[in-house]
Amino acid sequence: MASLKLKVTGMTCGHCKAKVEQALQGVTGTFGAAVFLDEGEAEVDFDPGTATPDAFVAAVAQAGYQARVVE
Repeated sequence: MASLKLKVTGMTCGHCKAKVEQALQGVTGTFGAAVFLDEGEAEVDFDPGTATPDAFVAAVAQAGYQARVVE
């Protein structure tokens, strides 16, 4: 299992938070995702053999927000 932290921009409310969490959890290989609205961040636990950081960034973009990997 691997963990990833993302900086997410564009979230303004609880609905946004839920939409981003749903998008992240929809990526195949995700074990869990938590979004922190106040910090503008998300943490994801995933199978690195199945999912990639780019897949999570793309899922957030498809949901209408912007994300980048925090290193």
